[in-house]
Amino acid sequence: QVQLVESGGGLVQAGGSLELSCVASGFTFYIYAMNWYRQAPGKQRELVARIGSGGTTRYLDSVKGRFTISRDNAKNTAYLQMNRLKPEDTAVYYCNTEYGPRGVWGQGTQVTVSS
Repeated sequence: QVQLVESGGGLVQAGGSLELSCVASGFTFYIYAMNWYRQAPGKQRELVARIGSGGTTRYLDSVKGRFTISRDNAKNTAYLQMNRLKPEDTAVYYCNTEYGPRGVWGQGTQVTVSS
């Protein structure tokens, strides 16, 4: 069964940090790029960060210098380290990979940043 399971969300004060994890199963993890998306209430889902199979990374402009995406292929896990969080980072964060015809999504993890 192909699956992505996120964890690590929570409530944090502005300026704080959180690390999200995404554990993958059911596919050959190391050959696929991994993405972190987020969706805030009333807004469209947006791509926050992406890491290619070779480790190349790309970030949403508003998170550059604050967020770091990484992966551990031995653990089939992708991470999103989020530092200097802002209230506008509040959203449900989703892990995604482009495996299969429609890709695979995790269930999401809530991140709430209080001011």
